[in-house]
Amino acid sequence: MVIFDTNILIELYRGNEVVKQETANLQASVFYISSITAAEFMVGAKDKADLKKIEKQLSKYTIIPINNEISDIFLDLFKTLTLSHRPGIADTLIAATALYYHLPLYTFNKRHFQFIPGIRLL
Repeated sequence: MVIFDTNILIELYRGNEVVKQETANLQASVFYISSITAAEFMVGAKDKADLKKIEKQLSKYTIIPINNEISDIFLDLFKTLTLSHRPGIADTLIAATALYYHLPLYTFNKRHFQFIPGIRLL
Protein backbone atom coordinates (compact mmCIF):
# COMPACT_ATOMS: atom_id res chain seq x y z
CA MET A 1 0.00 0.00 0.00
CA VAL A 2 1.23 3.44 -0.98
CA ILE A 3 0.05 7.02 -0.58
CA PHE A 4 0.48 9.31 -3.59
CA ASP A 5 1.52 12.94 -3.54
CA THR A 6 -0.34 15.36 -5.79
CA ASN A 7 2.44 15.50 -8.39
CA ILE A 8 2.06 11.76 -9.01
CA LEU A 9 -1.69 12.15 -9.63
CA ILE A 10 -1.04 14.99 -12.04
CA GLU A 11 1.41 12.92 -14.07
CA LEU A 12 -0.96 9.94 -14.16
CA TYR A 13 -3.77 12.25 -15.26
CA ARG A 14 -1.55 13.59 -18.05
CA GLY A 15 -0.90 10.04 -19.21
CA ASN A 16 2.80 9.98 -18.34
CA GLU A 17 3.83 6.44 -19.37
CA VAL A 18 6.95 6.42 -17.19
CA VAL A 19 4.90 7.20 -14.08
CA LYS A 20 2.28 4.61 -15.09
CA GLN A 21 5.01 1.99 -15.33
CA GLU A 22 6.62 3.05 -12.04
CA THR A 23 3.21 2.86 -10.38
CA ALA A 24 2.66 -0.63 -11.79
CA ASN A 25 6.10 -1.64 -10.50
CA LEU A 26 5.05 -0.70 -6.96
CA GLN A 27 2.86 -3.82 -6.98
CA ALA A 28 0.48 -2.30 -4.46
CA SER A 29 -3.09 -3.52 -4.36
CA VAL A 30 -4.43 -0.22 -3.04
CA PHE A 31 -3.30 3.33 -3.70
CA TYR A 32 -4.24 5.99 -1.20
CA ILE A 33 -4.37 9.74 -1.32
CA SER A 34 -4.98 12.27 1.41
CA SER A 35 -8.10 14.42 1.20
CA ILE A 36 -5.59 17.29 0.93
CA THR A 37 -4.13 15.69 -2.20
CA ALA A 38 -7.63 15.34 -3.67
CA ALA A 39 -8.31 19.03 -3.02
CA GLU A 40 -4.96 20.10 -4.49
CA PHE A 41 -5.70 18.04 -7.58
CA MET A 42 -9.19 19.54 -8.01
CA VAL A 43 -7.81 23.08 -7.77
CA GLY A 44 -6.20 22.49 -11.17
CA ALA A 45 -9.54 22.06 -12.95
CA LYS A 46 -9.92 24.44 -15.88
CA ASP A 47 -13.70 24.06 -16.25
CA LYS A 48 -16.63 21.80 -15.33
CA ALA A 49 -15.67 19.16 -17.89
CA ASP A 50 -12.12 19.02 -16.58
CA LEU A 51 -13.39 18.81 -12.99
CA LYS A 52 -15.56 15.86 -14.01
CA LYS A 53 -12.48 14.10 -15.51
CA ILE A 54 -10.51 14.84 -12.35
CA GLU A 55 -13.30 13.41 -10.18
CA LYS A 56 -13.26 10.25 -12.33
CA GLN A 57 -9.50 10.00 -11.85
CA LEU A 58 -9.89 10.49 -8.08
CA SER A 59 -12.41 7.64 -7.91
CA LYS A 60 -9.55 5.22 -8.64
CA TYR A 61 -7.98 5.91 -5.24
CA THR A 62 -8.95 5.48 -1.62
CA ILE A 63 -9.16 8.97 -0.16
CA ILE A 64 -8.08 9.24 3.46
CA PRO A 65 -9.76 11.99 5.49
CA ILE A 66 -7.89 14.09 8.02
CA ASN A 67 -8.76 12.81 11.50
CA ASN A 68 -7.83 14.10 14.96
CA GLU A 69 -4.70 11.95 15.15
CA ILE A 70 -3.43 13.12 11.76
CA SER A 71 -4.12 16.70 12.81
CA ASP A 72 -2.09 16.16 16.00
CA ILE A 73 0.85 14.71 14.02
CA PHE A 74 0.60 17.64 11.59
CA LEU A 75 0.69 20.20 14.38
CA ASP A 76 3.63 18.47 16.08
CA LEU A 77 5.56 18.35 12.81
CA PHE A 78 4.77 21.95 12.02
CA LYS A 79 5.79 23.14 15.47
CA THR A 80 9.05 21.19 15.26
CA LEU A 81 9.97 22.03 11.66
CA THR A 82 8.50 25.44 10.88
CA LEU A 83 11.54 27.51 11.87
CA SER A 84 14.18 25.17 10.48
CA HIS A 85 12.57 24.02 7.21
CA ARG A 86 9.47 26.14 6.51
CA PRO A 87 7.33 23.17 5.43
CA GLY A 88 4.23 23.74 3.36
CA ILE A 89 0.91 23.23 5.10
CA ALA A 90 -0.47 20.83 2.48
CA ASP A 91 2.77 18.83 2.27
CA THR A 92 2.93 18.52 6.05
CA LEU A 93 -0.68 17.30 6.19
CA ILE A 94 0.07 14.72 3.49
CA ALA A 95 3.19 13.62 5.39
CA ALA A 96 1.21 13.37 8.65
CA THR A 97 -1.30 11.13 6.88
CA ALA A 98 1.47 8.87 5.57
CA LEU A 99 3.07 8.71 9.01
CA TYR A 100 -0.20 7.93 10.78
CA TYR A 101 -0.96 5.01 8.47
CA HIS A 102 2.70 3.90 8.19
CA LEU A 103 2.51 4.21 4.40
CA PRO A 104 5.36 5.10 2.06
CA LEU A 105 4.80 8.35 0.16
CA TYR A 106 5.35 8.29 -3.60
CA THR A 107 6.40 11.77 -4.69
CA PHE A 108 8.65 13.58 -7.13
CA ASN A 109 9.21 16.37 -4.59
CA LYS A 110 11.36 14.49 -2.12
CA ARG A 111 12.96 17.74 -0.95
CA HIS A 112 9.56 18.81 0.42
CA PHE A 113 9.49 15.77 2.73
CA GLN A 114 13.03 14.44 3.28
CA PHE A 115 13.52 16.34 6.56
CA ILE A 116 10.39 14.84 8.16
CA PRO A 117 11.36 12.23 10.77
CA GLY A 118 10.11 8.73 10.01
CA ILE A 119 8.76 9.47 6.51
CA ARG A 120 9.40 6.75 3.91
CA LEU A 121 9.69 8.17 0.40
CA LEU A 122 9.43 6.37 -2.92
